[in-house]
Order: sequence, then C-alpha cells, then structure tokens
Amino acid sequence: MTQTFRHPRRQFLKLVPASLLLAGAAVALQAPAARAQTFPAKPVTLIVPYPAGGATDVQMRSLALAASKRLGQPIVIVNQPGVGGTLGPAAMARTAAPDGYTISVINAALFRLPHIQRVSYNALTDFTFIMGLNSYVYGVSVAADSRWKRVEDLIAYARANPGKLSIASVGNGTSGHIATERLAKMAGIKVNFVPFKGGADALVALIGGHVDAMIEAGWGAMAESGKVRLLAVALNERLKRWPQVPTLRELGYDIAIQSEVGLAGPKGMPPAVVQALHDAFKASLSDPGYQQALQAESMPNIYLSTAEYRQYAQTQFASDKRFVEELGIRLAD
Repeated sequence: MTQTFRHPRRQFLKLVPASLLLAGAAVALQAPAARAQTFPAKPVTLIVPYPAGGATDVQMRSLALAASKRLGQPIVIVNQPGVGGTLGPAAMARTAAPDGYTISVINAALFRLPHIQRVSYNALTDFTFIMGLNSYVYGVSVAADSRWKRVEDLIAYARANPGKLSIASVGNGTSGHIATERLAKMAGIKVNFVPFKGGADALVALIGGHVDAMIEAGWGAMAESGKVRLLAVALNERLKRWPQVPTLRELGYDIAIQSEVGLAGPKGMPPAVVQALHDAFKASLSDPGYQQALQAESMPNIYLSTAEYRQYAQTQFASDKRFVEELGIRLAD
C-alpha cells in the first residue's frame, strides 16, 4: 500500500486559522522597529569641546543629568577641548558610529573655521544636527583691578601703543576672534590676539594679569563675584541683569554676535534616534539646575528644533564666509 507523507509544518498550517498567521506575520515585521525603539540601551557619550570647569561644561553637565533621567541611561561627559571648540566634534564626525551613542556640543566656530583654514570635516554634510540649545553672550571684559573702566579707555591705549594691547578669546577663528578683529578694524587699532583652549583658561589669564582684556562668553560668574569688570556686550540690547553696561553698537561699533550652541552627531543617524535624543534634551531645558547655570552667564535659552538648527547651520556657514572674506583672515594650514 502506498502511503502519502505529509510534512508536519504543512499539516500545522492547515490547522492554524488564517487570522492568527497574519497576526504572527505582523509581529515579525514589527520586531525591527521595536528593537530600534529601545534606544538607548547603553550609556550615551556627550563630547564637550571645552575644558572641565568652564561655563559650557557646567551647563552641559546639568542638562545631561536631567536628560539622562528621561532617556533611562547615563550620559557620560567627555571633555575634548581644542581648535576653538571644533576638535571634539571633528573627531566624532570622523570616528563615531552613527548610532546616537556618541554626540557632541557644537558651536558657531564649526561653521567658520572651514573658511579660514583646512579642516577634516564638511560642516554641512558630516553632521546630523539634533537641536539648538542656547546662545553665548559675548562681552568685552577686563580684570576688576584694571586701569581701564570703559571700552574707550582700551581703544585710547591701543592707539597710543600699537600692538601692545593683548585681547584673549577661545581659539583662532572663533566668534571672539572675529569680534576682536572687527573691533580693531573699526577702531583703527592694532592689538595682540591671544587664543586659549577654553573660556576658563582665558579668564584665569585675564584675572592673573597675563592679558589685558577678553572678548568672549563665560564672563558672567566672574563679573558677578567682582573678579572681572564688564565693559560692553556684543548684543543688540543691554542685558537686564547688567543694565549699566552698554552694547558695542551704542559705542559706535556695529558688532552683535549670535553664537548658537547645539547638539549634533555624526552623519547618517536614524531619524528615530535623533528624535529620541531631541525629545529628551528638549524636555530637560526647563531643568532648574540648567536654568541656573544659564542665568549665571546671562545666556538666553534659545531652543531650535532639528529642522531649525539645520537651517541655522546653513545660514551661519554662509554669513561667516562673508565676514572672513571681509576681514581677510586666513590661518596657516
């Protein structure tokens, strides 16, 4: 007698209702999406491209602590200063996997430096822009015991002593450097520009008398404690917290700086991962510790969405190109 062999799986499929088979297929299709939604499954590294202890470092540690609670994973701060705050982001763009586990704080120098010297990154295509966080407030400051009480006093000294007035800022090609060069050009003076790795280092040099003045952000806490004297701010309006301090525009120098601080990762990050990071950090912007750190430096909490921050990057890149060409700044490669 001939017997027909029936494959066990086929027999099983005949016994299982079609609706259950379809449901099982749907679950299988959803599995990859479910795995993607588990981000983050391990700690996230946040590169802060300035030395520990500076204003940006303090702010980012507060913000990261708040965001880590929403992500459900620790956010580990790694300080990687250098090249005006672009060394860390550039290294991340070259070496980090686009999985969201390594991101970086970025500043406006990232978009300016390519116009000044050869760099290892493309400012518009090598990064995944996540969001904008706040904006640095640049000011002209001197040590509290300095002989100079006004910006006009600095200018008068520089005119009488060409090249002797030393002005500090964070790195070559940064907003502070550009502001220094623009002020010197408008005032018709020659100054000695002194770059530092971070604002904390520049402040130490200023207070210690190693430089005469500083055009940089991060002066707030030192001005509040009476260790530095703020002479002017590079804004459109006076600060509410420092109403007695004029803007550079009021003094006849058309210099107002918008230097956005934001978050970015390497290019190619999945949209779902970008969204998860964006949402966690956005929800943390109101954290009291972070807000206090911003207020100490009179920094505005300027949020930009992912799309808005991407547009800011393009606009900043184009405007910096014009400024650099106007001033004729070029650094050695």
